[in-house]
Amino acid sequence: MTPAVKLLDKLKIAYQLHQYHHDESAASYGLEAAEKLAVDAKKIFKTLVVEMENKSLAVAIVPVENQLTLKNVAKALKCKKVTMADPKRVQTTTGYVLGGVSPLGQKKRLKTVIDKSSQQFSTIFVSGGKRGLEIEISPNDLILVLSAIVGNIKTNEC
Repeated sequence: MTPAVKLLDKLKIAYQLHQYHHDESAASYGLEAAEKLAVDAKKIFKTLVVEMENKSLAVAIVPVENQLTLKNVAKALKCKKVTMADPKRVQTTTGYVLGGVSPLGQKKRLKTVIDKSSQQFSTIFVSGGKRGLEIEISPNDLILVLSAIVGNIKTNEC
């Protein structure tokens, strides 16, 4: 199993695993997950990695149908500016491939911000650590495990 699943098992956190056959030609991994799992896309969250001005990385978790508001992520992280992290650095730091980056079980634990819209659901879906694997988990458990900051970090438009 993936490091994300192993971490949840070790911590005895309740979750459900959902697998689907990933299509390499899918335009959006998250929207593909919503479609194949027949789940409202508002409940599927993507894991994005940003670089802060001090060059350290942080994780931002937002619904797949929304974009990230970098200015709001910076504010939540109490820094002036963030940019999207270099994909190669994301993979080496997290230990996951792009499209399968889980906020859980990363090689190096990063500061994490999750969008406040997660709070409206009893469970949300995040990457399980590989393409085609989603973890359904309580947003409060996810926040607890990651020591995440909750903020308004998504755009309103799709």
